[in-house]
Amino acid sequence: MMATRERTRAKFGAGLGGELSSEFLGTFVLILLGCGSVAVALAGLPGSGRQEDPFGPANWLIIAFGWGFAVVFGVYIAGGVSGAHINPAVTLAFAVRRSFPWRKVVPYIVAQVVGAFLGAGVVFACYRWAIDAYNAEAGVGRGESLDTFSIFATFPAKYFGSSWLGPLLDQVVGTAILVALICALIDFRNSAPASNMGPFLIGMVVTTIGLTFGVSAGYAINPARDFGPRLWAYLTGWGDIALPGSYQWFSFYFWIPIVGPFIGGVLGALIYDMFIGRVLAVRETAPEPGRAPGAEDDR
Repeated sequence: MMATRERTRAKFGAGLGGELSSEFLGTFVLILLGCGSVAVALAGLPGSGRQEDPFGPANWLIIAFGWGFAVVFGVYIAGGVSGAHINPAVTLAFAVRRSFPWRKVVPYIVAQVVGAFLGAGVVFACYRWAIDAYNAEAGVGRGESLDTFSIFATFPAKYFGSSWLGPLLDQVVGTAILVALICALIDFRNSAPASNMGPFLIGMVVTTIGLTFGVSAGYAINPARDFGPRLWAYLTGWGDIALPGSYQWFSFYFWIPIVGPFIGGVLGALIYDMFIGRVLAVRETAPEPGRAPGAEDDR
């Protein structure tokens, strides 16, 4: 009996099951640290007595670097088993560019969403007192608190009004940047980083997106990162703000951080392959015009 169990576990770990457990844990870590950084900036520090004066815009740096390092460690913990997609948009993009099997796409996405959902649950368990204190001071319940909802999921900036086009474009562009740069950082035909620095630099890509394209729609750039915590927020009291994603200036927003990243991820991969990947592939098989194979620049 014990030997049979050991064989079953070994078979599970060696196959798709091991990859799914890796994607689950990697995404769990991503949300645990990422949403945790938002909780610190929004409710934790202000309510803890450790922050005498409001940081104001500087709180965005906590969030941007928090999410960046969350990606770093999510990729480090899962990369050796599953490749650490930890993002359905990355999984779909890799399948479209034929570097990942289609049969694994749905299982990967399910594992990522479950990891994100439970990661949000741990953040909520640790910060529920800070969240409730923040809401009490503001005189609102969870169902009316967009601020504390933002710990878990994203919403569009007020300047978009009721338009869905602006936030959707934001998510497409942000995710295209993310996936295109991931393709560059893992492509050893190009200038991919050595010494296992890839995960760190991928995290810094996310930090950079947060600092450049983050404020318009919260830079979800990851359907699991948004939907898993959004579902947790819905189940724990944020109601319509979470699902369907409706507040004073936006309504039925929940689909935008899902559809936008899927479109952007595929576009980012195709753009990289069109402008860089194809060139690298040609240079692997044929010399540049006027240069002998293997010749070095005369410099």
